[in-house]
Amino acid sequence: MIEKTLPIVLITHTLPKEWITPLEERCKIFFGPTDATELDPTLIDLLPQAEGLFTLLTIPVTEMVLRKSPKLLVVSNMAVGVDNIDVKACTLRKIPVGNTPGVLTESTADLTMALLLSIARNISSASMDAREGRWKTWAPSGWMGMELKGSTLGIIGMGKIGKAVTRRAIGFGMKILFSDPETRNEINAIQIPLDELLKNSDIISLHTPLTEDTRGMINQSTLSMMKPSAILINSARGPLIDTPALVEALVKHKIAAAALDVTDPEPLPPAHPLYGLPNCLIVPHIGSATQYTRRKMAELACNNLLAGLDGKRLPYCVNPEVYSLFDK
Repeated sequence: MIEKTLPIVLITHTLPKEWITPLEERCKIFFGPTDATELDPTLIDLLPQAEGLFTLLTIPVTEMVLRKSPKLLVVSNMAVGVDNIDVKACTLRKIPVGNTPGVLTESTADLTMALLLSIARNISSASMDAREGRWKTWAPSGWMGMELKGSTLGIIGMGKIGKAVTRRAIGFGMKILFSDPETRNEINAIQIPLDELLKNSDIISLHTPLTEDTRGMINQSTLSMMKPSAILINSARGPLIDTPALVEALVKHKIAAAALDVTDPEPLPPAHPLYGLPNCLIVPHIGSATQYTRRKMAELACNNLLAGLDGKRLPYCVNPEVYSLFDK
């Protein structure tokens, strides 16, 4: 009896062993380094033999990568967004692409509220002042921030995460406005055009996917529509914001502050001017960083990968049209 050769699977980053247990007996696995920002050379050399590719969103899966991977059966992205993957090129090659929707909704909404509270109440700068000895006594006019109750939150993109943020914000007594390309009936939120949302919101939070239409949607023009007292929150994708335009708006106080979980570029270089601005809070893309969520994302990514290797339909496939091509 001929022993079946295990399929070669490339995982772009080293992950905790317990996250990928389902793959261990089914695949021959090769890892990239934990801090990889591009596909590791050792993995590039293995692309001609690879049947599965398990990716994180920081690694581009380009036409060039696909050309070097003639045996590739599936690409499984451990993320909801797939803007790091040339999905069209995968589809043309009959390669299904998997993602991990749903599981990071609550953790990302929690992080959005954490950013909102931190920047609105000056928590980061107040904490630093206390640590560095600038807190001398209780100061009636010190470290004052925005009152959330009665303020207006404008949500751009009323998908699952936008809805989850809405639920949380209502608990703080906030009024909710939102803009979305689809007409949506929300009991506790009012849908209005984007320009009206920008003009009327005290806090603006981005929850829209990155597409050609949304790339750079927060730019010099849209920033100029916001209140000088407005706060901008981004826990979606960095390129939704034109970074130089944001720097200018913060420096010239065209808006009051920004809090970012994602940036463009990502990560920002340590010397980037945004880091030097007291009215800008930046954290390193931690929206999904809870033990439950990250492990669940890995589980879904493993399930997608194994289904693709077995020639089965992926549980979560972003290009389901690929299956209509199999018989052609």
